[in-house]
Amino acid sequence: MASVTSLTASVHQRLADALSAALPEAGAADPLLRRSDRADFQANGILALAKKAKANPRELAATVLDALPANDVIKDVEVSGPGFLNITIADKAIVETLAARAADDRLGVPFQQDAGTTVIDYAQPNVAKEMHVGHLRSAVIGAAMVEILEFTGEKVVRRHHIGDWGTQFGMLIQYLLEHPHELDHEGGEQDGEAAMSSLNRLYKASRALFDSDEEFKARSRDRVVALQAGDAETIALWQRFVDESKIYFYSVFNKLDMQIDDPDVVGESGYNDMLEETCRILEESGVAVRSEGALCVFFDDVLGPDGNKVPLIVKKSNGGYGYAATDLSAIRDRVQNLKASTLLYVVDARQSLHFKMVFETARRAGWLNEDVKAHQLAFGTVLGKDGKPFKTREGETVRLVDLLDEAIDRATSVVREKAEKVGLAEEEIVENGVHVGIGAVKYADLSTSAVRDYKFDLDQMVSLNGDTSVYLQYAYARIRSIFGKAGDRRPLAHPELELAPAERALGLHLDQFGETLAEVASSYEPHKLAAYLYQLASLYTTFYDQCPVVKPAPAPEVAENRLFLCDLTARTLHQGMALLGIRTPERL
Repeated sequence: MASVTSLTASVHQRLADALSAALPEAGAADPLLRRSDRADFQANGILALAKKAKANPRELAATVLDALPANDVIKDVEVSGPGFLNITIADKAIVETLAARAADDRLGVPFQQDAGTTVIDYAQPNVAKEMHVGHLRSAVIGAAMVEILEFTGEKVVRRHHIGDWGTQFGMLIQYLLEHPHELDHEGGEQDGEAAMSSLNRLYKASRALFDSDEEFKARSRDRVVALQAGDAETIALWQRFVDESKIYFYSVFNKLDMQIDDPDVVGESGYNDMLEETCRILEESGVAVRSEGALCVFFDDVLGPDGNKVPLIVKKSNGGYGYAATDLSAIRDRVQNLKASTLLYVVDARQSLHFKMVFETARRAGWLNEDVKAHQLAFGTVLGKDGKPFKTREGETVRLVDLLDEAIDRATSVVREKAEKVGLAEEEIVENGVHVGIGAVKYADLSTSAVRDYKFDLDQMVSLNGDTSVYLQYAYARIRSIFGKAGDRRPLAHPELELAPAERALGLHLDQFGETLAEVASSYEPHKLAAYLYQLASLYTTFYDQCPVVKPAPAPEVAENRLFLCDLTARTLHQGMALLGIRTPERL
């Protein structure tokens, strides 16, 4: 089905046409339309046009009203203040537009054909290392952007740039070579926790030996050389670390209710064969130059504390490659082989300078240009309740799996408290506890502007009140429960009815779902979708309190129209939450 034109777009076009008719010399004019608490919409564009044309704004506003043809969308327009237009939408237009949305599986949201290809780099844990709270935001924000971009029509290629290369692997591989049974599985397949336990044990043992035994340290350094040279035995042992780590990674991502597919995991090692060519291209083109033996790229606006230029080091003076060489090779691969039109990096804000230099280098090399853009979706830090970086009481980094388990436990307690009233069985309580707990963690992250730090407060996250996923999930479940009490009445739009204020407010907000998604997709700001959904649930609560749906029973056509609003609200909540990666249980 074709996308549905929103009421905002309809009103905007009518006003723009009237402005052009009233002031032809102004050409295409923007009425500057926005939602208003004085009417449904307010248009402020006349003030700027009047100033430009040296006209009286109120007189120009009156001329615009005369040029506005009679239509079935706008019920009333009045001139306010120095020349604002306050616009009220016809009830009939609201219901008819919502009915068109309800008739479409996509709720009337446009699907942009041939929108482009975005390669999104997110969820980047390190091999042989435990995932901690610092890995949460990249995974959650990235997964939400994948869903949102795909829903709006973008072709999305996922990339998980795991840390699977580097000098530490020499130590690990050498230790495993000398203690070959350290990663053996007992009793068949290994689960995630057991896999991480084995890796942790091996890492600590190898580190202790590396620090205390000079001969082992020397053998470990030789092993790094063998790894980089592609020695078959060394590569086979390295692969065991990668495979063992993936068992663990996937178990954590599964707990986060995120799907990570093997072909999408392309770590640092995936670009090894490109590093030397990347360096050669940069040097031959003059983008990079030799400085004290290292291959560097310099920038006029990147200065150190001493006032000297700080370079991006692509190749070290000892011949080793820095992160920049890998990141630049990844850009080459994503642009030339994956045919990306956009590169989106969901990476900690503390790496912003690095990526600024990498992107500028890629532009100078011609890999990024007007047709291919790169953007860092930078995110802030997860803080504890005290506003300091989130740590355990012992000062250790918080394990991600422990944090998720605690969220599930807290949420299950909340669900259990309400379970008797709804009649939930134990199995459903446990299942819903998982959905509520994981949803609470995701929503707390996604409802905050990504670049800001936020406090991790589980008590607040699983609260039934306030801006939480639990509030939204309960709103959805409450709507679904209404249909069990509605008897033989069904949701049906009645455009002929006059709407109550709470019905109008809910309807106008429902109509903005598509526009909200378009803005979120273009600006990479999922918190705006979370804010839209919270306002939707809040408006529904007001509607439910002021507009009886089942008891006391209104007239049949009023009940049907209100059930129609309930149904569309539930579908919009369900779709919006799904795009954020959060499930909405039918009963809570």
